[in-house]
Amino acid sequence: MLDLDRIMHRSDGVARVTALQAAGHSRHQLRRALDDGRLIRVRRDWVALPGADTELVSAVRAGVVISCVSRAKQLGLWLLGDDGVHVAASAHGAVPRINGKVHWAQPMVPRHPDALVDPIENTLVLIAGCRPFEQGLVVWESALRRGLVTREALERLPLGPKARRLLEAAQPYADSGLETLFFSRLRWLDVRIVPQAWLEGHRVDFLIGDRLVVQIDGGHHVGPQRDADNAHDAALVLRGFHVLRFGYRQIVDDWPSVQHAITRAVAQGLHRR
Repeated sequence: MLDLDRIMHRSDGVARVTALQAAGHSRHQLRRALDDGRLIRVRRDWVALPGADTELVSAVRAGVVISCVSRAKQLGLWLLGDDGVHVAASAHGAVPRINGKVHWAQPMVPRHPDALVDPIENTLVLIAGCRPFEQGLVVWESALRRGLVTREALERLPLGPKARRLLEAAQPYADSGLETLFFSRLRWLDVRIVPQAWLEGHRVDFLIGDRLVVQIDGGHHVGPQRDADNAHDAALVLRGFHVLRFGYRQIVDDWPSVQHAITRAVAQGLHRR
């Protein structure tokens, strides 16, 4: 029989009483744990460790599961914007008492009765209907890049139009959400754009045409990483490439200036040999 604390930590600090009993812990043992303060009662058949994740505890009390952008945030997926807690509820259940957005859609993947978080497939489907296309694409590509789901598995699901459009557009090779945004926003440009091209012994974020290199700088481009990037930029310039660099704020908050620079570079033929 596994130690009670170990079981609770394996279930993220929140568990159904019947599941603990099935693991070999009697009602008497659980009652003692409650009396000693090692467990707290969340709902009639649910207990939690003191200090357990507040979102999970709230989900138990409301009879819902964490889903959509809230689940994506838990998984560490790339997100644009955060508008509070998002949960999913049974289509035929009672209206939950929770301060957040409730999604009532029928789950694509059946949820286990003890589940407190949605599977990744359900999460992505809800995001497709909840977020604008661009924001949804960032999350979908992040999930594919992290290997949380495969394109083949998603293709076999009966996806709706919005989710199907995201799947068709999603590319798993984007190294970050910034690269997703960059590539998505320049799809209209009638020039070949190659993500993650290999040049001079290193990958570059984008190669436009034959000679225009675009690098997207995230928060890790500092110190030794910045020095290495600068050295690679110099090597590329000496080989006849043109290099443009953009940072997070430019991509997210000042896209017109980024697009202006790219289109002017193309107009001047800097992408050609």
